[in-house]
Amino acid sequence: MFRGRYEHTIDAKGRTSVPVRYRDALDAAGARRVVLTSALDPCLVAYTPAEWAVFEERLAKLPQFDRAVQKLKRIYVSGAVECEIDDVGRILVPPTLREHAHLTKDVLWAGAGRYAELWDKAAWLEHFETTEDERRDISSRLAELGL
Repeated sequence: MFRGRYEHTIDAKGRTSVPVRYRDALDAAGARRVVLTSALDPCLVAYTPAEWAVFEERLAKLPQFDRAVQKLKRIYVSGAVECEIDDVGRILVPPTLREHAHLTKDVLWAGAGRYAELWDKAAWLEHFETTEDERRDISSRLAELGL
């Protein structure tokens, strides 16, 4: 559903445009909003309401006293906000989420299939850089997973 990278800006009030291709995909799914939440990395994650419901259902089935599950719920579920897409295709990112992702001016939307990530552009560029050792480790892990 969410593919590609798109550069946008975020204004002082916290409004940023949702990429047109993402809006088209959301329209096709009958959604005029996204569920936006904090992520493990310094970025935000945007889900369609339907995908978010699936995610929450999966979380609910996990052991509630597992420390990793608790941490994930504290980061993802407690940070989740439904953001309406306005008539010009923008969402308002709440201050707490802007702070989490260090969003100031230049932002980058990165599609990840069932969800999209929203990054500060400079943080994305820094995060995207990998060393030769990291690439080798990633390649090995992907091979283990059958990719």
